[in-house]
Amino acid sequence: MFAVRDEDAALDVVQDAMIKLAENYADRPAAEWPPLFQRILSNATMDWFRRKKVRGALFRNFSDFESAGVDEDFDILEVLESYAGGASTESASELVSRGQVLALIETQIGELPARQREAFLLRYWEELDVAETALAMGCSEGSVKTHCSRAVHALAKSLKAKGVTP
Repeated sequence: MFAVRDEDAALDVVQDAMIKLAENYADRPAAEWPPLFQRILSNATMDWFRRKKVRGALFRNFSDFESAGVDEDFDILEVLESYAGGASTESASELVSRGQVLALIETQIGELPARQREAFLLRYWEELDVAETALAMGCSEGSVKTHCSRAVHALAKSLKAKGVTP
């Protein structure tokens, strides 16, 4: 519940993790189940965040665009124009440049060690605090801080080497 901040989603994640544990590790001794379940739950939580991110980027409900009051003259195109207002002030070269830098950053994040990447994405992309990240990763808060620090320094170094400056 603390990791996904949604009771229904938390129940789904736990249920999926329990099913995976039962399907894949039923033959293991019961003493091995708790650490296995923690890892499966951590992975299921990460999968949930990834799916949520992709769904949010690809789909939007029309109701998200409606105004608070009931308006008979509601026009979705006017609302969409107001959402895109800031993008129209950028030149094409600025858009391309920004896209190239973002692609490079994504590539460099993908090259981080798994635990550093996981900590970095949970903290800075999903905006979880240290305690929530530690819970999702199944480690201590100190480990989260160490992984994040190492990830930030590695990213800064690799991006600087590629000519990307703040």
